[in-house]
Amino acid sequence: MPSSMVTFREVGAVTIVELRGSLMLGESSALLRKTIYELIGNQRHKIILNFRDVTAIDSAGVGELVAAYTAMKNSQGCLKLLNPPKKICSMLELTRLSDVLEVYTEEDSALRSFD
Repeated sequence: MPSSMVTFREVGAVTIVELRGSLMLGESSALLRKTIYELIGNQRHKIILNFRDVTAIDSAGVGELVAAYTAMKNSQGCLKLLNPPKKICSMLELTRLSDVLEVYTEEDSALRSFD
């Protein structure tokens, strides 16, 4: 989906991926997948996905989150979530991903959690 965008920045050994738009079936979910695999290929194994500007997520988006978590785990990495809106928190609780993924509301806390 053209309105979706992914950028990232590095804070020490941690990469913060800034997601914008929707995380749904199609280009937007593929964009997340591509970003995660590129970061793993570049030996970036501590990743925070910032959902502050995500407007919607569907089952394909949830599937990409699971795939990203699995890819990170398989590469000895760690994936954490930052600022998911209430709708996304509800989706994480419904799918029980909230039991697996660490969720933070403050960037500093998320960054410190890697220590």
